[in-house]
Amino acid sequence: MSHWYSYSLAADLSVKDFAAALVLAYVATESLHGASQTRLDAAIFVAPALRVCVIDASTPVGRDLNRLFIGFLSEVAGPDAFLTQRITLTTAA
Repeated sequence: MSHWYSYSLAADLSVKDFAAALVLAYVATESLHGASQTRLDAAIFVAPALRVCVIDASTPVGRDLNRLFIGFLSEVAGPDAFLTQRITLTTAA
């Protein structure tokens, strides 16, 4: 089973502020887990045209990245500037 979080950005949130929060969260995650481990375990999908970002939360690195990202994004843009949805994927055996 795999857990992901999807972030949908409000129309008034600039993509620049969103990107800055994501970069800060990634750098902070590297500080916690190291650059190599973050690169291996931090899966991110960004679709700027759709104003959506999806981050894997199935590893400790991914969970920390999500926590940091939502914290930075809330601080930069406010808690109402985006919607968060948890996505759970299951694979057939």
